[in-house]
Parts: sequence; structure tokens; C-alpha cells
Amino acid sequence: MTILELRNLKKHFPLKGGHTLHAVDGVSFSLRRNEVLGLVGESGCGKSTLGRTLVGLYEKTSGEVVYQGRVLPKRYEAADFRKYSREIQMIFQDPYSSLNPRMTVKDIVSEGPLLHGLWTRAQAHERAGQWLERVGLLRDHLSRYPHEFSGGQRQRIGIARALALEPQVVVCDEPISALDVSVQAQVVNLLGELKETLGLTILFIAHDLSMVRFISDRMAVMYLGSLVELGNSEALCARPLHPYTQSLIASNPEPDPIRERARAHQAPQGEIPSPLDLKPGCRFAGRCPRASAECASRDPQWTEVGAGHFVACHLFSSGGRDC
Repeated sequence: MTILELRNLKKHFPLKGGHTLHAVDGVSFSLRRNEVLGLVGESGCGKSTLGRTLVGLYEKTSGEVVYQGRVLPKRYEAADFRKYSREIQMIFQDPYSSLNPRMTVKDIVSEGPLLHGLWTRAQAHERAGQWLERVGLLRDHLSRYPHEFSGGQRQRIGIARALALEPQVVVCDEPISALDVSVQAQVVNLLGELKETLGLTILFIAHDLSMVRFISDRMAVMYLGSLVELGNSEALCARPLHPYTQSLIASNPEPDPIRERARAHQAPQGEIPSPLDLKPGCRFAGRCPRASAECASRDPQWTEVGAGHFVACHLFSSGGRDC
């Protein structure tokens, strides 16, 4: 059952000189209840902007975000944040800047539930302690400040802060990119456990394909503000269809050093187009080894090529339909 849907969502930033930055340019997908959808792509492709627009931190240029049948406001006012922030929460990328350094851990975790009237002040210490234990920290940490913790511990505090509101949907904006590799696995495992125990629906934004493949049920691939492919994570990684997805997966290193040295590396050629004032046609055409004249002149259709497997590519387009 669908819990959240994006319909042709766009977020453009006007710049000096009359130019427009197309950060998110017509993205449509749905999130099913209690699933993890991984969103991957190169840095600068618009993943984080999409997440921030989804939760209302950026005003939508056009398109809709539909949550449980309700179209969310184009621009959030204070009342909208109060209404929807309990339902849709965000875990931010940088655990060093997303926590208020002047607040104790207890205040950080309990601030949201107190504002929403979920806890009384008398309950705050006990409830905040329970959430710290749930994310693998100690109650003794409640009186400490963020600077007294490691990056991984700070991210756990951020997770506790988001989940203390008991949201239905959590947007994870590259929650592991600033962490050491060993800590990354711990945080991903924690999110997977909480998803199962709490019935969460998660949009997991990252550029690490191996981590996204491990935690996600489905995977969406983004390039220069648009989706190019979406499908079951295992099936998509085993048989990527879009040339960009193929190059992205081919560039992901093998854990076995012998196999890594032996395999061929094929990075995309050419320059990434500017997201300013984009022209018609496939945005990957200038770097695609299979591009035709049609690719440079006409936008590809979003086409279902298998059960739940969608791709935007002229190699497969034949009257496609939205997912």
C-alpha cells in the first residue's frame, strides 16, 4: 500500500543573470508502507534537494507530494511543520552540524515530543533514555553535549531525535557519508532493525551502492535532477538497463581485491552537463556510448520494462507509463 507519492516534483533555484538551476526536475515515484527505497546518484544530482523539498524545508517549484491521500502544501508555514513533522521526519547528513551544541542530549531528543504534546516534562527523562538505549547508547549520556560524542554516536542521537516522534516516514539524507566505514555498517544495521520493529517507511539517500543495495527493497537512480531507472534492488543491480546505471554499478569497487584488480573499469566519458537552463533530450546523451541523434533531441519516456522495473531511455521507450 502506497503511503507517500511524488508527482512530477520540481525544485528550481533562480540565479543571477536570468538563469535557473534545475536541481530536481520532474521526479515521480511512490513509497510503499514499511519499505526502504534507496535513492542513488553522483554528488550534485539533486538527491538531498529532493529529500529537503519532500519534508518541506524547500518550497516546491511545481508538482505534488501526496501523503496518505493528502496533497502537502507547496510552501510550509509554521502550522504545516507542526502538523506534518511528526509524520515525516528527516535524519541529516552531517552529525557534526545537525545537533545544537548548546543543548544536552536529553533536550535534543525530547524537544520534538514536548512540542507536539506527546510527552510531559516529567516523562522526558525516562522516554529520552529509552530512545537512547534503543539506538545503542546509554542513559548516562542524557546530560552530555554533542561535542562529547564521536560521529557515529552523534548520528545515533540524530536517529533517536527523529524517531522519538514516532513518524511514519523517515528521509535519511546520506546518514552514513560522514562516518568511518566500520561505523557505517553499524548505523545501516540499526536502521534496518528499527524499520522492522517500528514498521517505518524509509527513503534512504546515499551514493554508496553497496550500502543501498544491502538495506533497500527498491532502488531509484537519479542523474542531473531526474530519475533514469527504478526497480527491485537485487534485480536492478544484477541487470541494470540504463547506461548510466550500468556505469554507476561498474564503478562500484569489488570487496575482493583480486577480483577488483582483474575487472575492467569503464567510467563514463565526457563532461557532466550544466544543470542551468537544461535543453531537451536525454541528459546522459553526451556521455553515453549508445547515444543516437534522437537522444540529443527528445526526452526519453518513463517506461516499464518488467514487473516494477522502470527506465527512462530511448533504447527501451515504447509508450511508457508512470510508476
